[in-house]
Amino acid sequence: MIWSQLIGTVIGGFAGYLYYKKIGCPSGACPITSNRYLTILYGAAMGLMIGGYWR
Repeated sequence: MIWSQLIGTVIGGFAGYLYYKKIGCPSGACPITSNRYLTILYGAAMGLMIGGYWR
């Protein structure tokens, strides 16, 4: 179970970074997507939660 959470976290963080680079928020008005680190953390948290469901 720990491996699925770890893999989910890494994939989610990478997906968050890709979201920041490709879509993001160029105006800076978006609180999560305008900051690279927050977007990566948000993606990693989502990946952790999704990875926790798979066993």
